[in-house]
Amino acid sequence: MNIAVIFAGGVGSRMHSKERPKQFLEMYNKPIIIHTLEHFQDHSLIDAIVVVCIESWIPYLNDLLYKFRIEKVKKVVSGGETGQLSIYNGLIAAKEIAGHEKTVVLIHDGVRPLITDKLITDNIESVLHYGSAITTAKVKETILVVNEKDSSIDYVPSRNNSRVAKAPQSFWLDDIISTHEKALAKGEKNWIDSCTMMQEYGFKMHLIDGPSQNIKITTPEDFYTMRAILEAQENEQIYGFEN
Repeated sequence: MNIAVIFAGGVGSRMHSKERPKQFLEMYNKPIIIHTLEHFQDHSLIDAIVVVCIESWIPYLNDLLYKFRIEKVKKVVSGGETGQLSIYNGLIAAKEIAGHEKTVVLIHDGVRPLITDKLITDNIESVLHYGSAITTAKVKETILVVNEKDSSIDYVPSRNNSRVAKAPQSFWLDDIISTHEKALAKGEKNWIDSCTMMQEYGFKMHLIDGPSQNIKITTPEDFYTMRAILEAQENEQIYGFEN
């Protein structure tokens, strides 16, 4: 079984949207979260979807799921006090769906709506072969590792050996749940993402370079970039992008 856990729990303070969280902002008369969910809804290898949502917005999300016929969503759960705890809530819901069946889980951001079908497939196949899949992107500019105390440069890593971590981040469901539970037993509640936690707890992470348009919509500039990409796709002027 393959289950997607979609995190839609952020409030989007950097988007400067006063009325609604960023995942519910609309593009082409459709909320960003729906753009994201449709990729998983339409993918033949995805069996079920769990959405982690801000509790007060769950009724609105349920209305959207009905309106846009996102039928693979089997559970909507509220987030926790941190991103780590929110993802854990989603993983437990996924386990309730999977039961004892061996399951691949794809953890994805609700505000990454430009994911491709190929990237979903590649994540699943990577877990089947290697036990994990961390979506990355090649670094296009020079990265500096700095000393924040005096704003000096500690060193400059090679671009060839550098990647930007993105999503999905995918694992065997039982592996990621057991790692979360080990972290929680030690009082750890603020891991920045799943791959960092899994690496720290002894799992080897397998990387997948994804398409450049797989951006996270967190600022107004990201929103405009998404609109430009969708317009380009609509006009069949997709310069090297994958469908």
